Amino acid sequence: MTGTMPPRADASRNRSRPPVDGLRLNIGGSWFVDWGVRCHVLFAWGVLCALGVVPLRAQQWEGPFARAILERAVARRAAAFADTALADWSARAHGFVFFLGQIGEGLAEPPRLIKADQLELEVYWRAPNRSKQRIIGWRDRAELPTDINYHRDHLGIVVNNFPDRIRLGEGDEVRDVPHPVSAAGMELYEFAVIDSLAIRAPGREIRVFELRFRPRDFRAPRIVGSVFLDVETAEVVRMSFSFTRAAYLDDQLEDITVAVENSLWAGRWWLPMRQEIEIRRRATWLDFPARGIIRGRFEIDGYRFNTGLDPSLFRGAEIVTAPREARDSFPWPDSLRAAIRDVARPAQLHDFDAVRAEATAIAMGHVLTGLRQAQVAGASVSDFAHVNRVEGLFLGAGGTLRSADEARELKLRAGTATAADLLTAGASASVRLGATTWRLGVLREVRDLGDLPVVSRAVNSITAQEGGHDFGDYHLAAGAFAGIVRALGGRTVLRVEAGWTRIDSLVVAARWARGDYARANPGVDEGGWRTVRMAWQRRAPSFAAARDLSLRAELEGGAGPSDYLRGFGELRGQTAAPGGSLLLLRAAAGGAVGQLPRHRGFVLGGRGTMLGEPFRVLGGRRMLWLSGEWQVPVRVPQLRLGSFAGTGPTALVAPNVAIGWVGGRIPGFFAAPSSGPDVSIGLGAAWLHGLLRFDLGYGARSRRLGLAIDVSRDFWGIL
Repeated sequence: MTGTMPPRADASRNRSRPPVDGLRLNIGGSWFVDWGVRCHVLFAWGVLCALGVVPLRAQQWEGPFARAILERAVARRAAAFADTALADWSARAHGFVFFLGQIGEGLAEPPRLIKADQLELEVYWRAPNRSKQRIIGWRDRAELPTDINYHRDHLGIVVNNFPDRIRLGEGDEVRDVPHPVSAAGMELYEFAVIDSLAIRAPGREIRVFELRFRPRDFRAPRIVGSVFLDVETAEVVRMSFSFTRAAYLDDQLEDITVAVENSLWAGRWWLPMRQEIEIRRRATWLDFPARGIIRGRFEIDGYRFNTGLDPSLFRGAEIVTAPREARDSFPWPDSLRAAIRDVARPAQLHDFDAVRAEATAIAMGHVLTGLRQAQVAGASVSDFAHVNRVEGLFLGAGGTLRSADEARELKLRAGTATAADLLTAGASASVRLGATTWRLGVLREVRDLGDLPVVSRAVNSITAQEGGHDFGDYHLAAGAFAGIVRALGGRTVLRVEAGWTRIDSLVVAARWARGDYARANPGVDEGGWRTVRMAWQRRAPSFAAARDLSLRAELEGGAGPSDYLRGFGELRGQTAAPGGSLLLLRAAAGGAVGQLPRHRGFVLGGRGTMLGEPFRVLGGRRMLWLSGEWQVPVRVPQLRLGSFAGTGPTALVAPNVAIGWVGGRIPGFFAAPSSGPDVSIGLGAAWLHGLLRFDLGYGARSRRLGLAIDVSRDFWGIL
């Protein structure tokens, strides 16, 4: 079949639409089936007899049926593209390479975009098995300062479902790992046929087998996953896998996950259609909730067959770049920001969590991660050192012990306050069974009073020590708990926890650099409470979504010196506005019935909620708070940061308004209900790719100005 290469200007349009002349087999999850529907069937006895095998048995490792299918697939790969009707082909590949950062407790929040590269490639292949890729369009955008450089093979595609020896990162990440569908792989891996799938297309029916594979020796560099094979031709239709720990050559590699998908072109050739890879890195010695991710995503279309490609085209390196002038002048149809938002929709991205979960199940307890099983641990920088007025300088440390499959984990921590005779410690154990995690723990810790975070703990340490301003109100909590965490899909989590906690007051025990603290630490109702808490959380959908909505709701009941029932909810939403600006809405509400103890009261005012009003001047049994902000990008001079990307060509100017109300007096509480809604009007500015935030707020009731300087809220959890 011959065709015409699509014009450049149209090459990156309509990425999600499959080619007219290609059949795309998408199996499960986000993989589409263009013709037909998914149905799990057993092959008829006549078909199986014709293949010379016995009937299909689910997960029968090393059965004769799996062996027969594998032998056909290996033979087909050994004679790949031996069809004399296919002399050469060319195509276009459209792709993105994202560098992402993921932070926060449990690394559960969507990763944040740090840098995005969009690429357009010309791809060529010539019999017997020569390939060439030429990058003809390349543009990038840095959201945070970074000097990352990608390995060359992350900027292109895999032409033939990987060679018999798999290499990634130009051999720096993974080198010479045996391919399971190869002569050597037949002896190094175990195989099991799991399922069959019938796809009905106009004029024919296509059947594929799912063949799972795992190493015979998990201590060797191998891969674990599944491959879908066309029953008729034994061609690879789809393949997804992760690696064993021994395969990783870089100590910082947590894991690498790969998914390749082929399409049936011209009714006879299975050729690349879509490919994705995710490379996750974490610190080698420290268990800290921060992860770097490289995600590559390419779609391939515009095939032309048998055009007589010149053999000289394939000289030199396999992946090359066109001159900078040509790359920079490529006619992209949309802005890079719009292209990122289009491709970053959850429905467009492969679910690598599902691939990793499947690989872990296949591995049956063997290690599939580069993480060490014992590490120094901390949930934030302030877990190691911080300053406040009740502890003075706090010094702490922690550790993590985890099982080989990461399903079981033990966390320990301890610390001491230098200004008070106060020791804190904690231990928690967790066991993960599929989407459910069981937790058990004991604790003795200093807690802040409010529901809404108002400052990063690291910045609070600086302001407390050097400025005498401590934005916290503290009490001591000691007790034990047991709970369950259930993942309700990719974005929603349900937590249920029961426990007993002893609450005690703390007093100011430290001095700041120039004297005594002006604010006393408020007292609380002391005693032991039995509590049950249920929390429901729906996270943001994607790292680059134009519309973003996250929700959190908690319901807590306590019995002890006083009985109470308390509810709290928080919402954060954003949407795109004209000119590349964003509208951001935050809201929170809470209420309680019964005899609410002071340490569970609601507070508002000042930094973090209504800047310009006195800090936490409002308090009570009920609370409502709304905040709206318009984030407008403005051009600013960019300062270079050595090899980093620089401070960025834009800053954000963010006029905002906040309204708060608190009702229902709590006896002995340090803050009082409001007499009516309080309003704060402010102006914010974010610089250095949004890392630094400056806010000026005016309190309508107090008629005062307030100033706040901090890092982006996105990073408060690890500071």
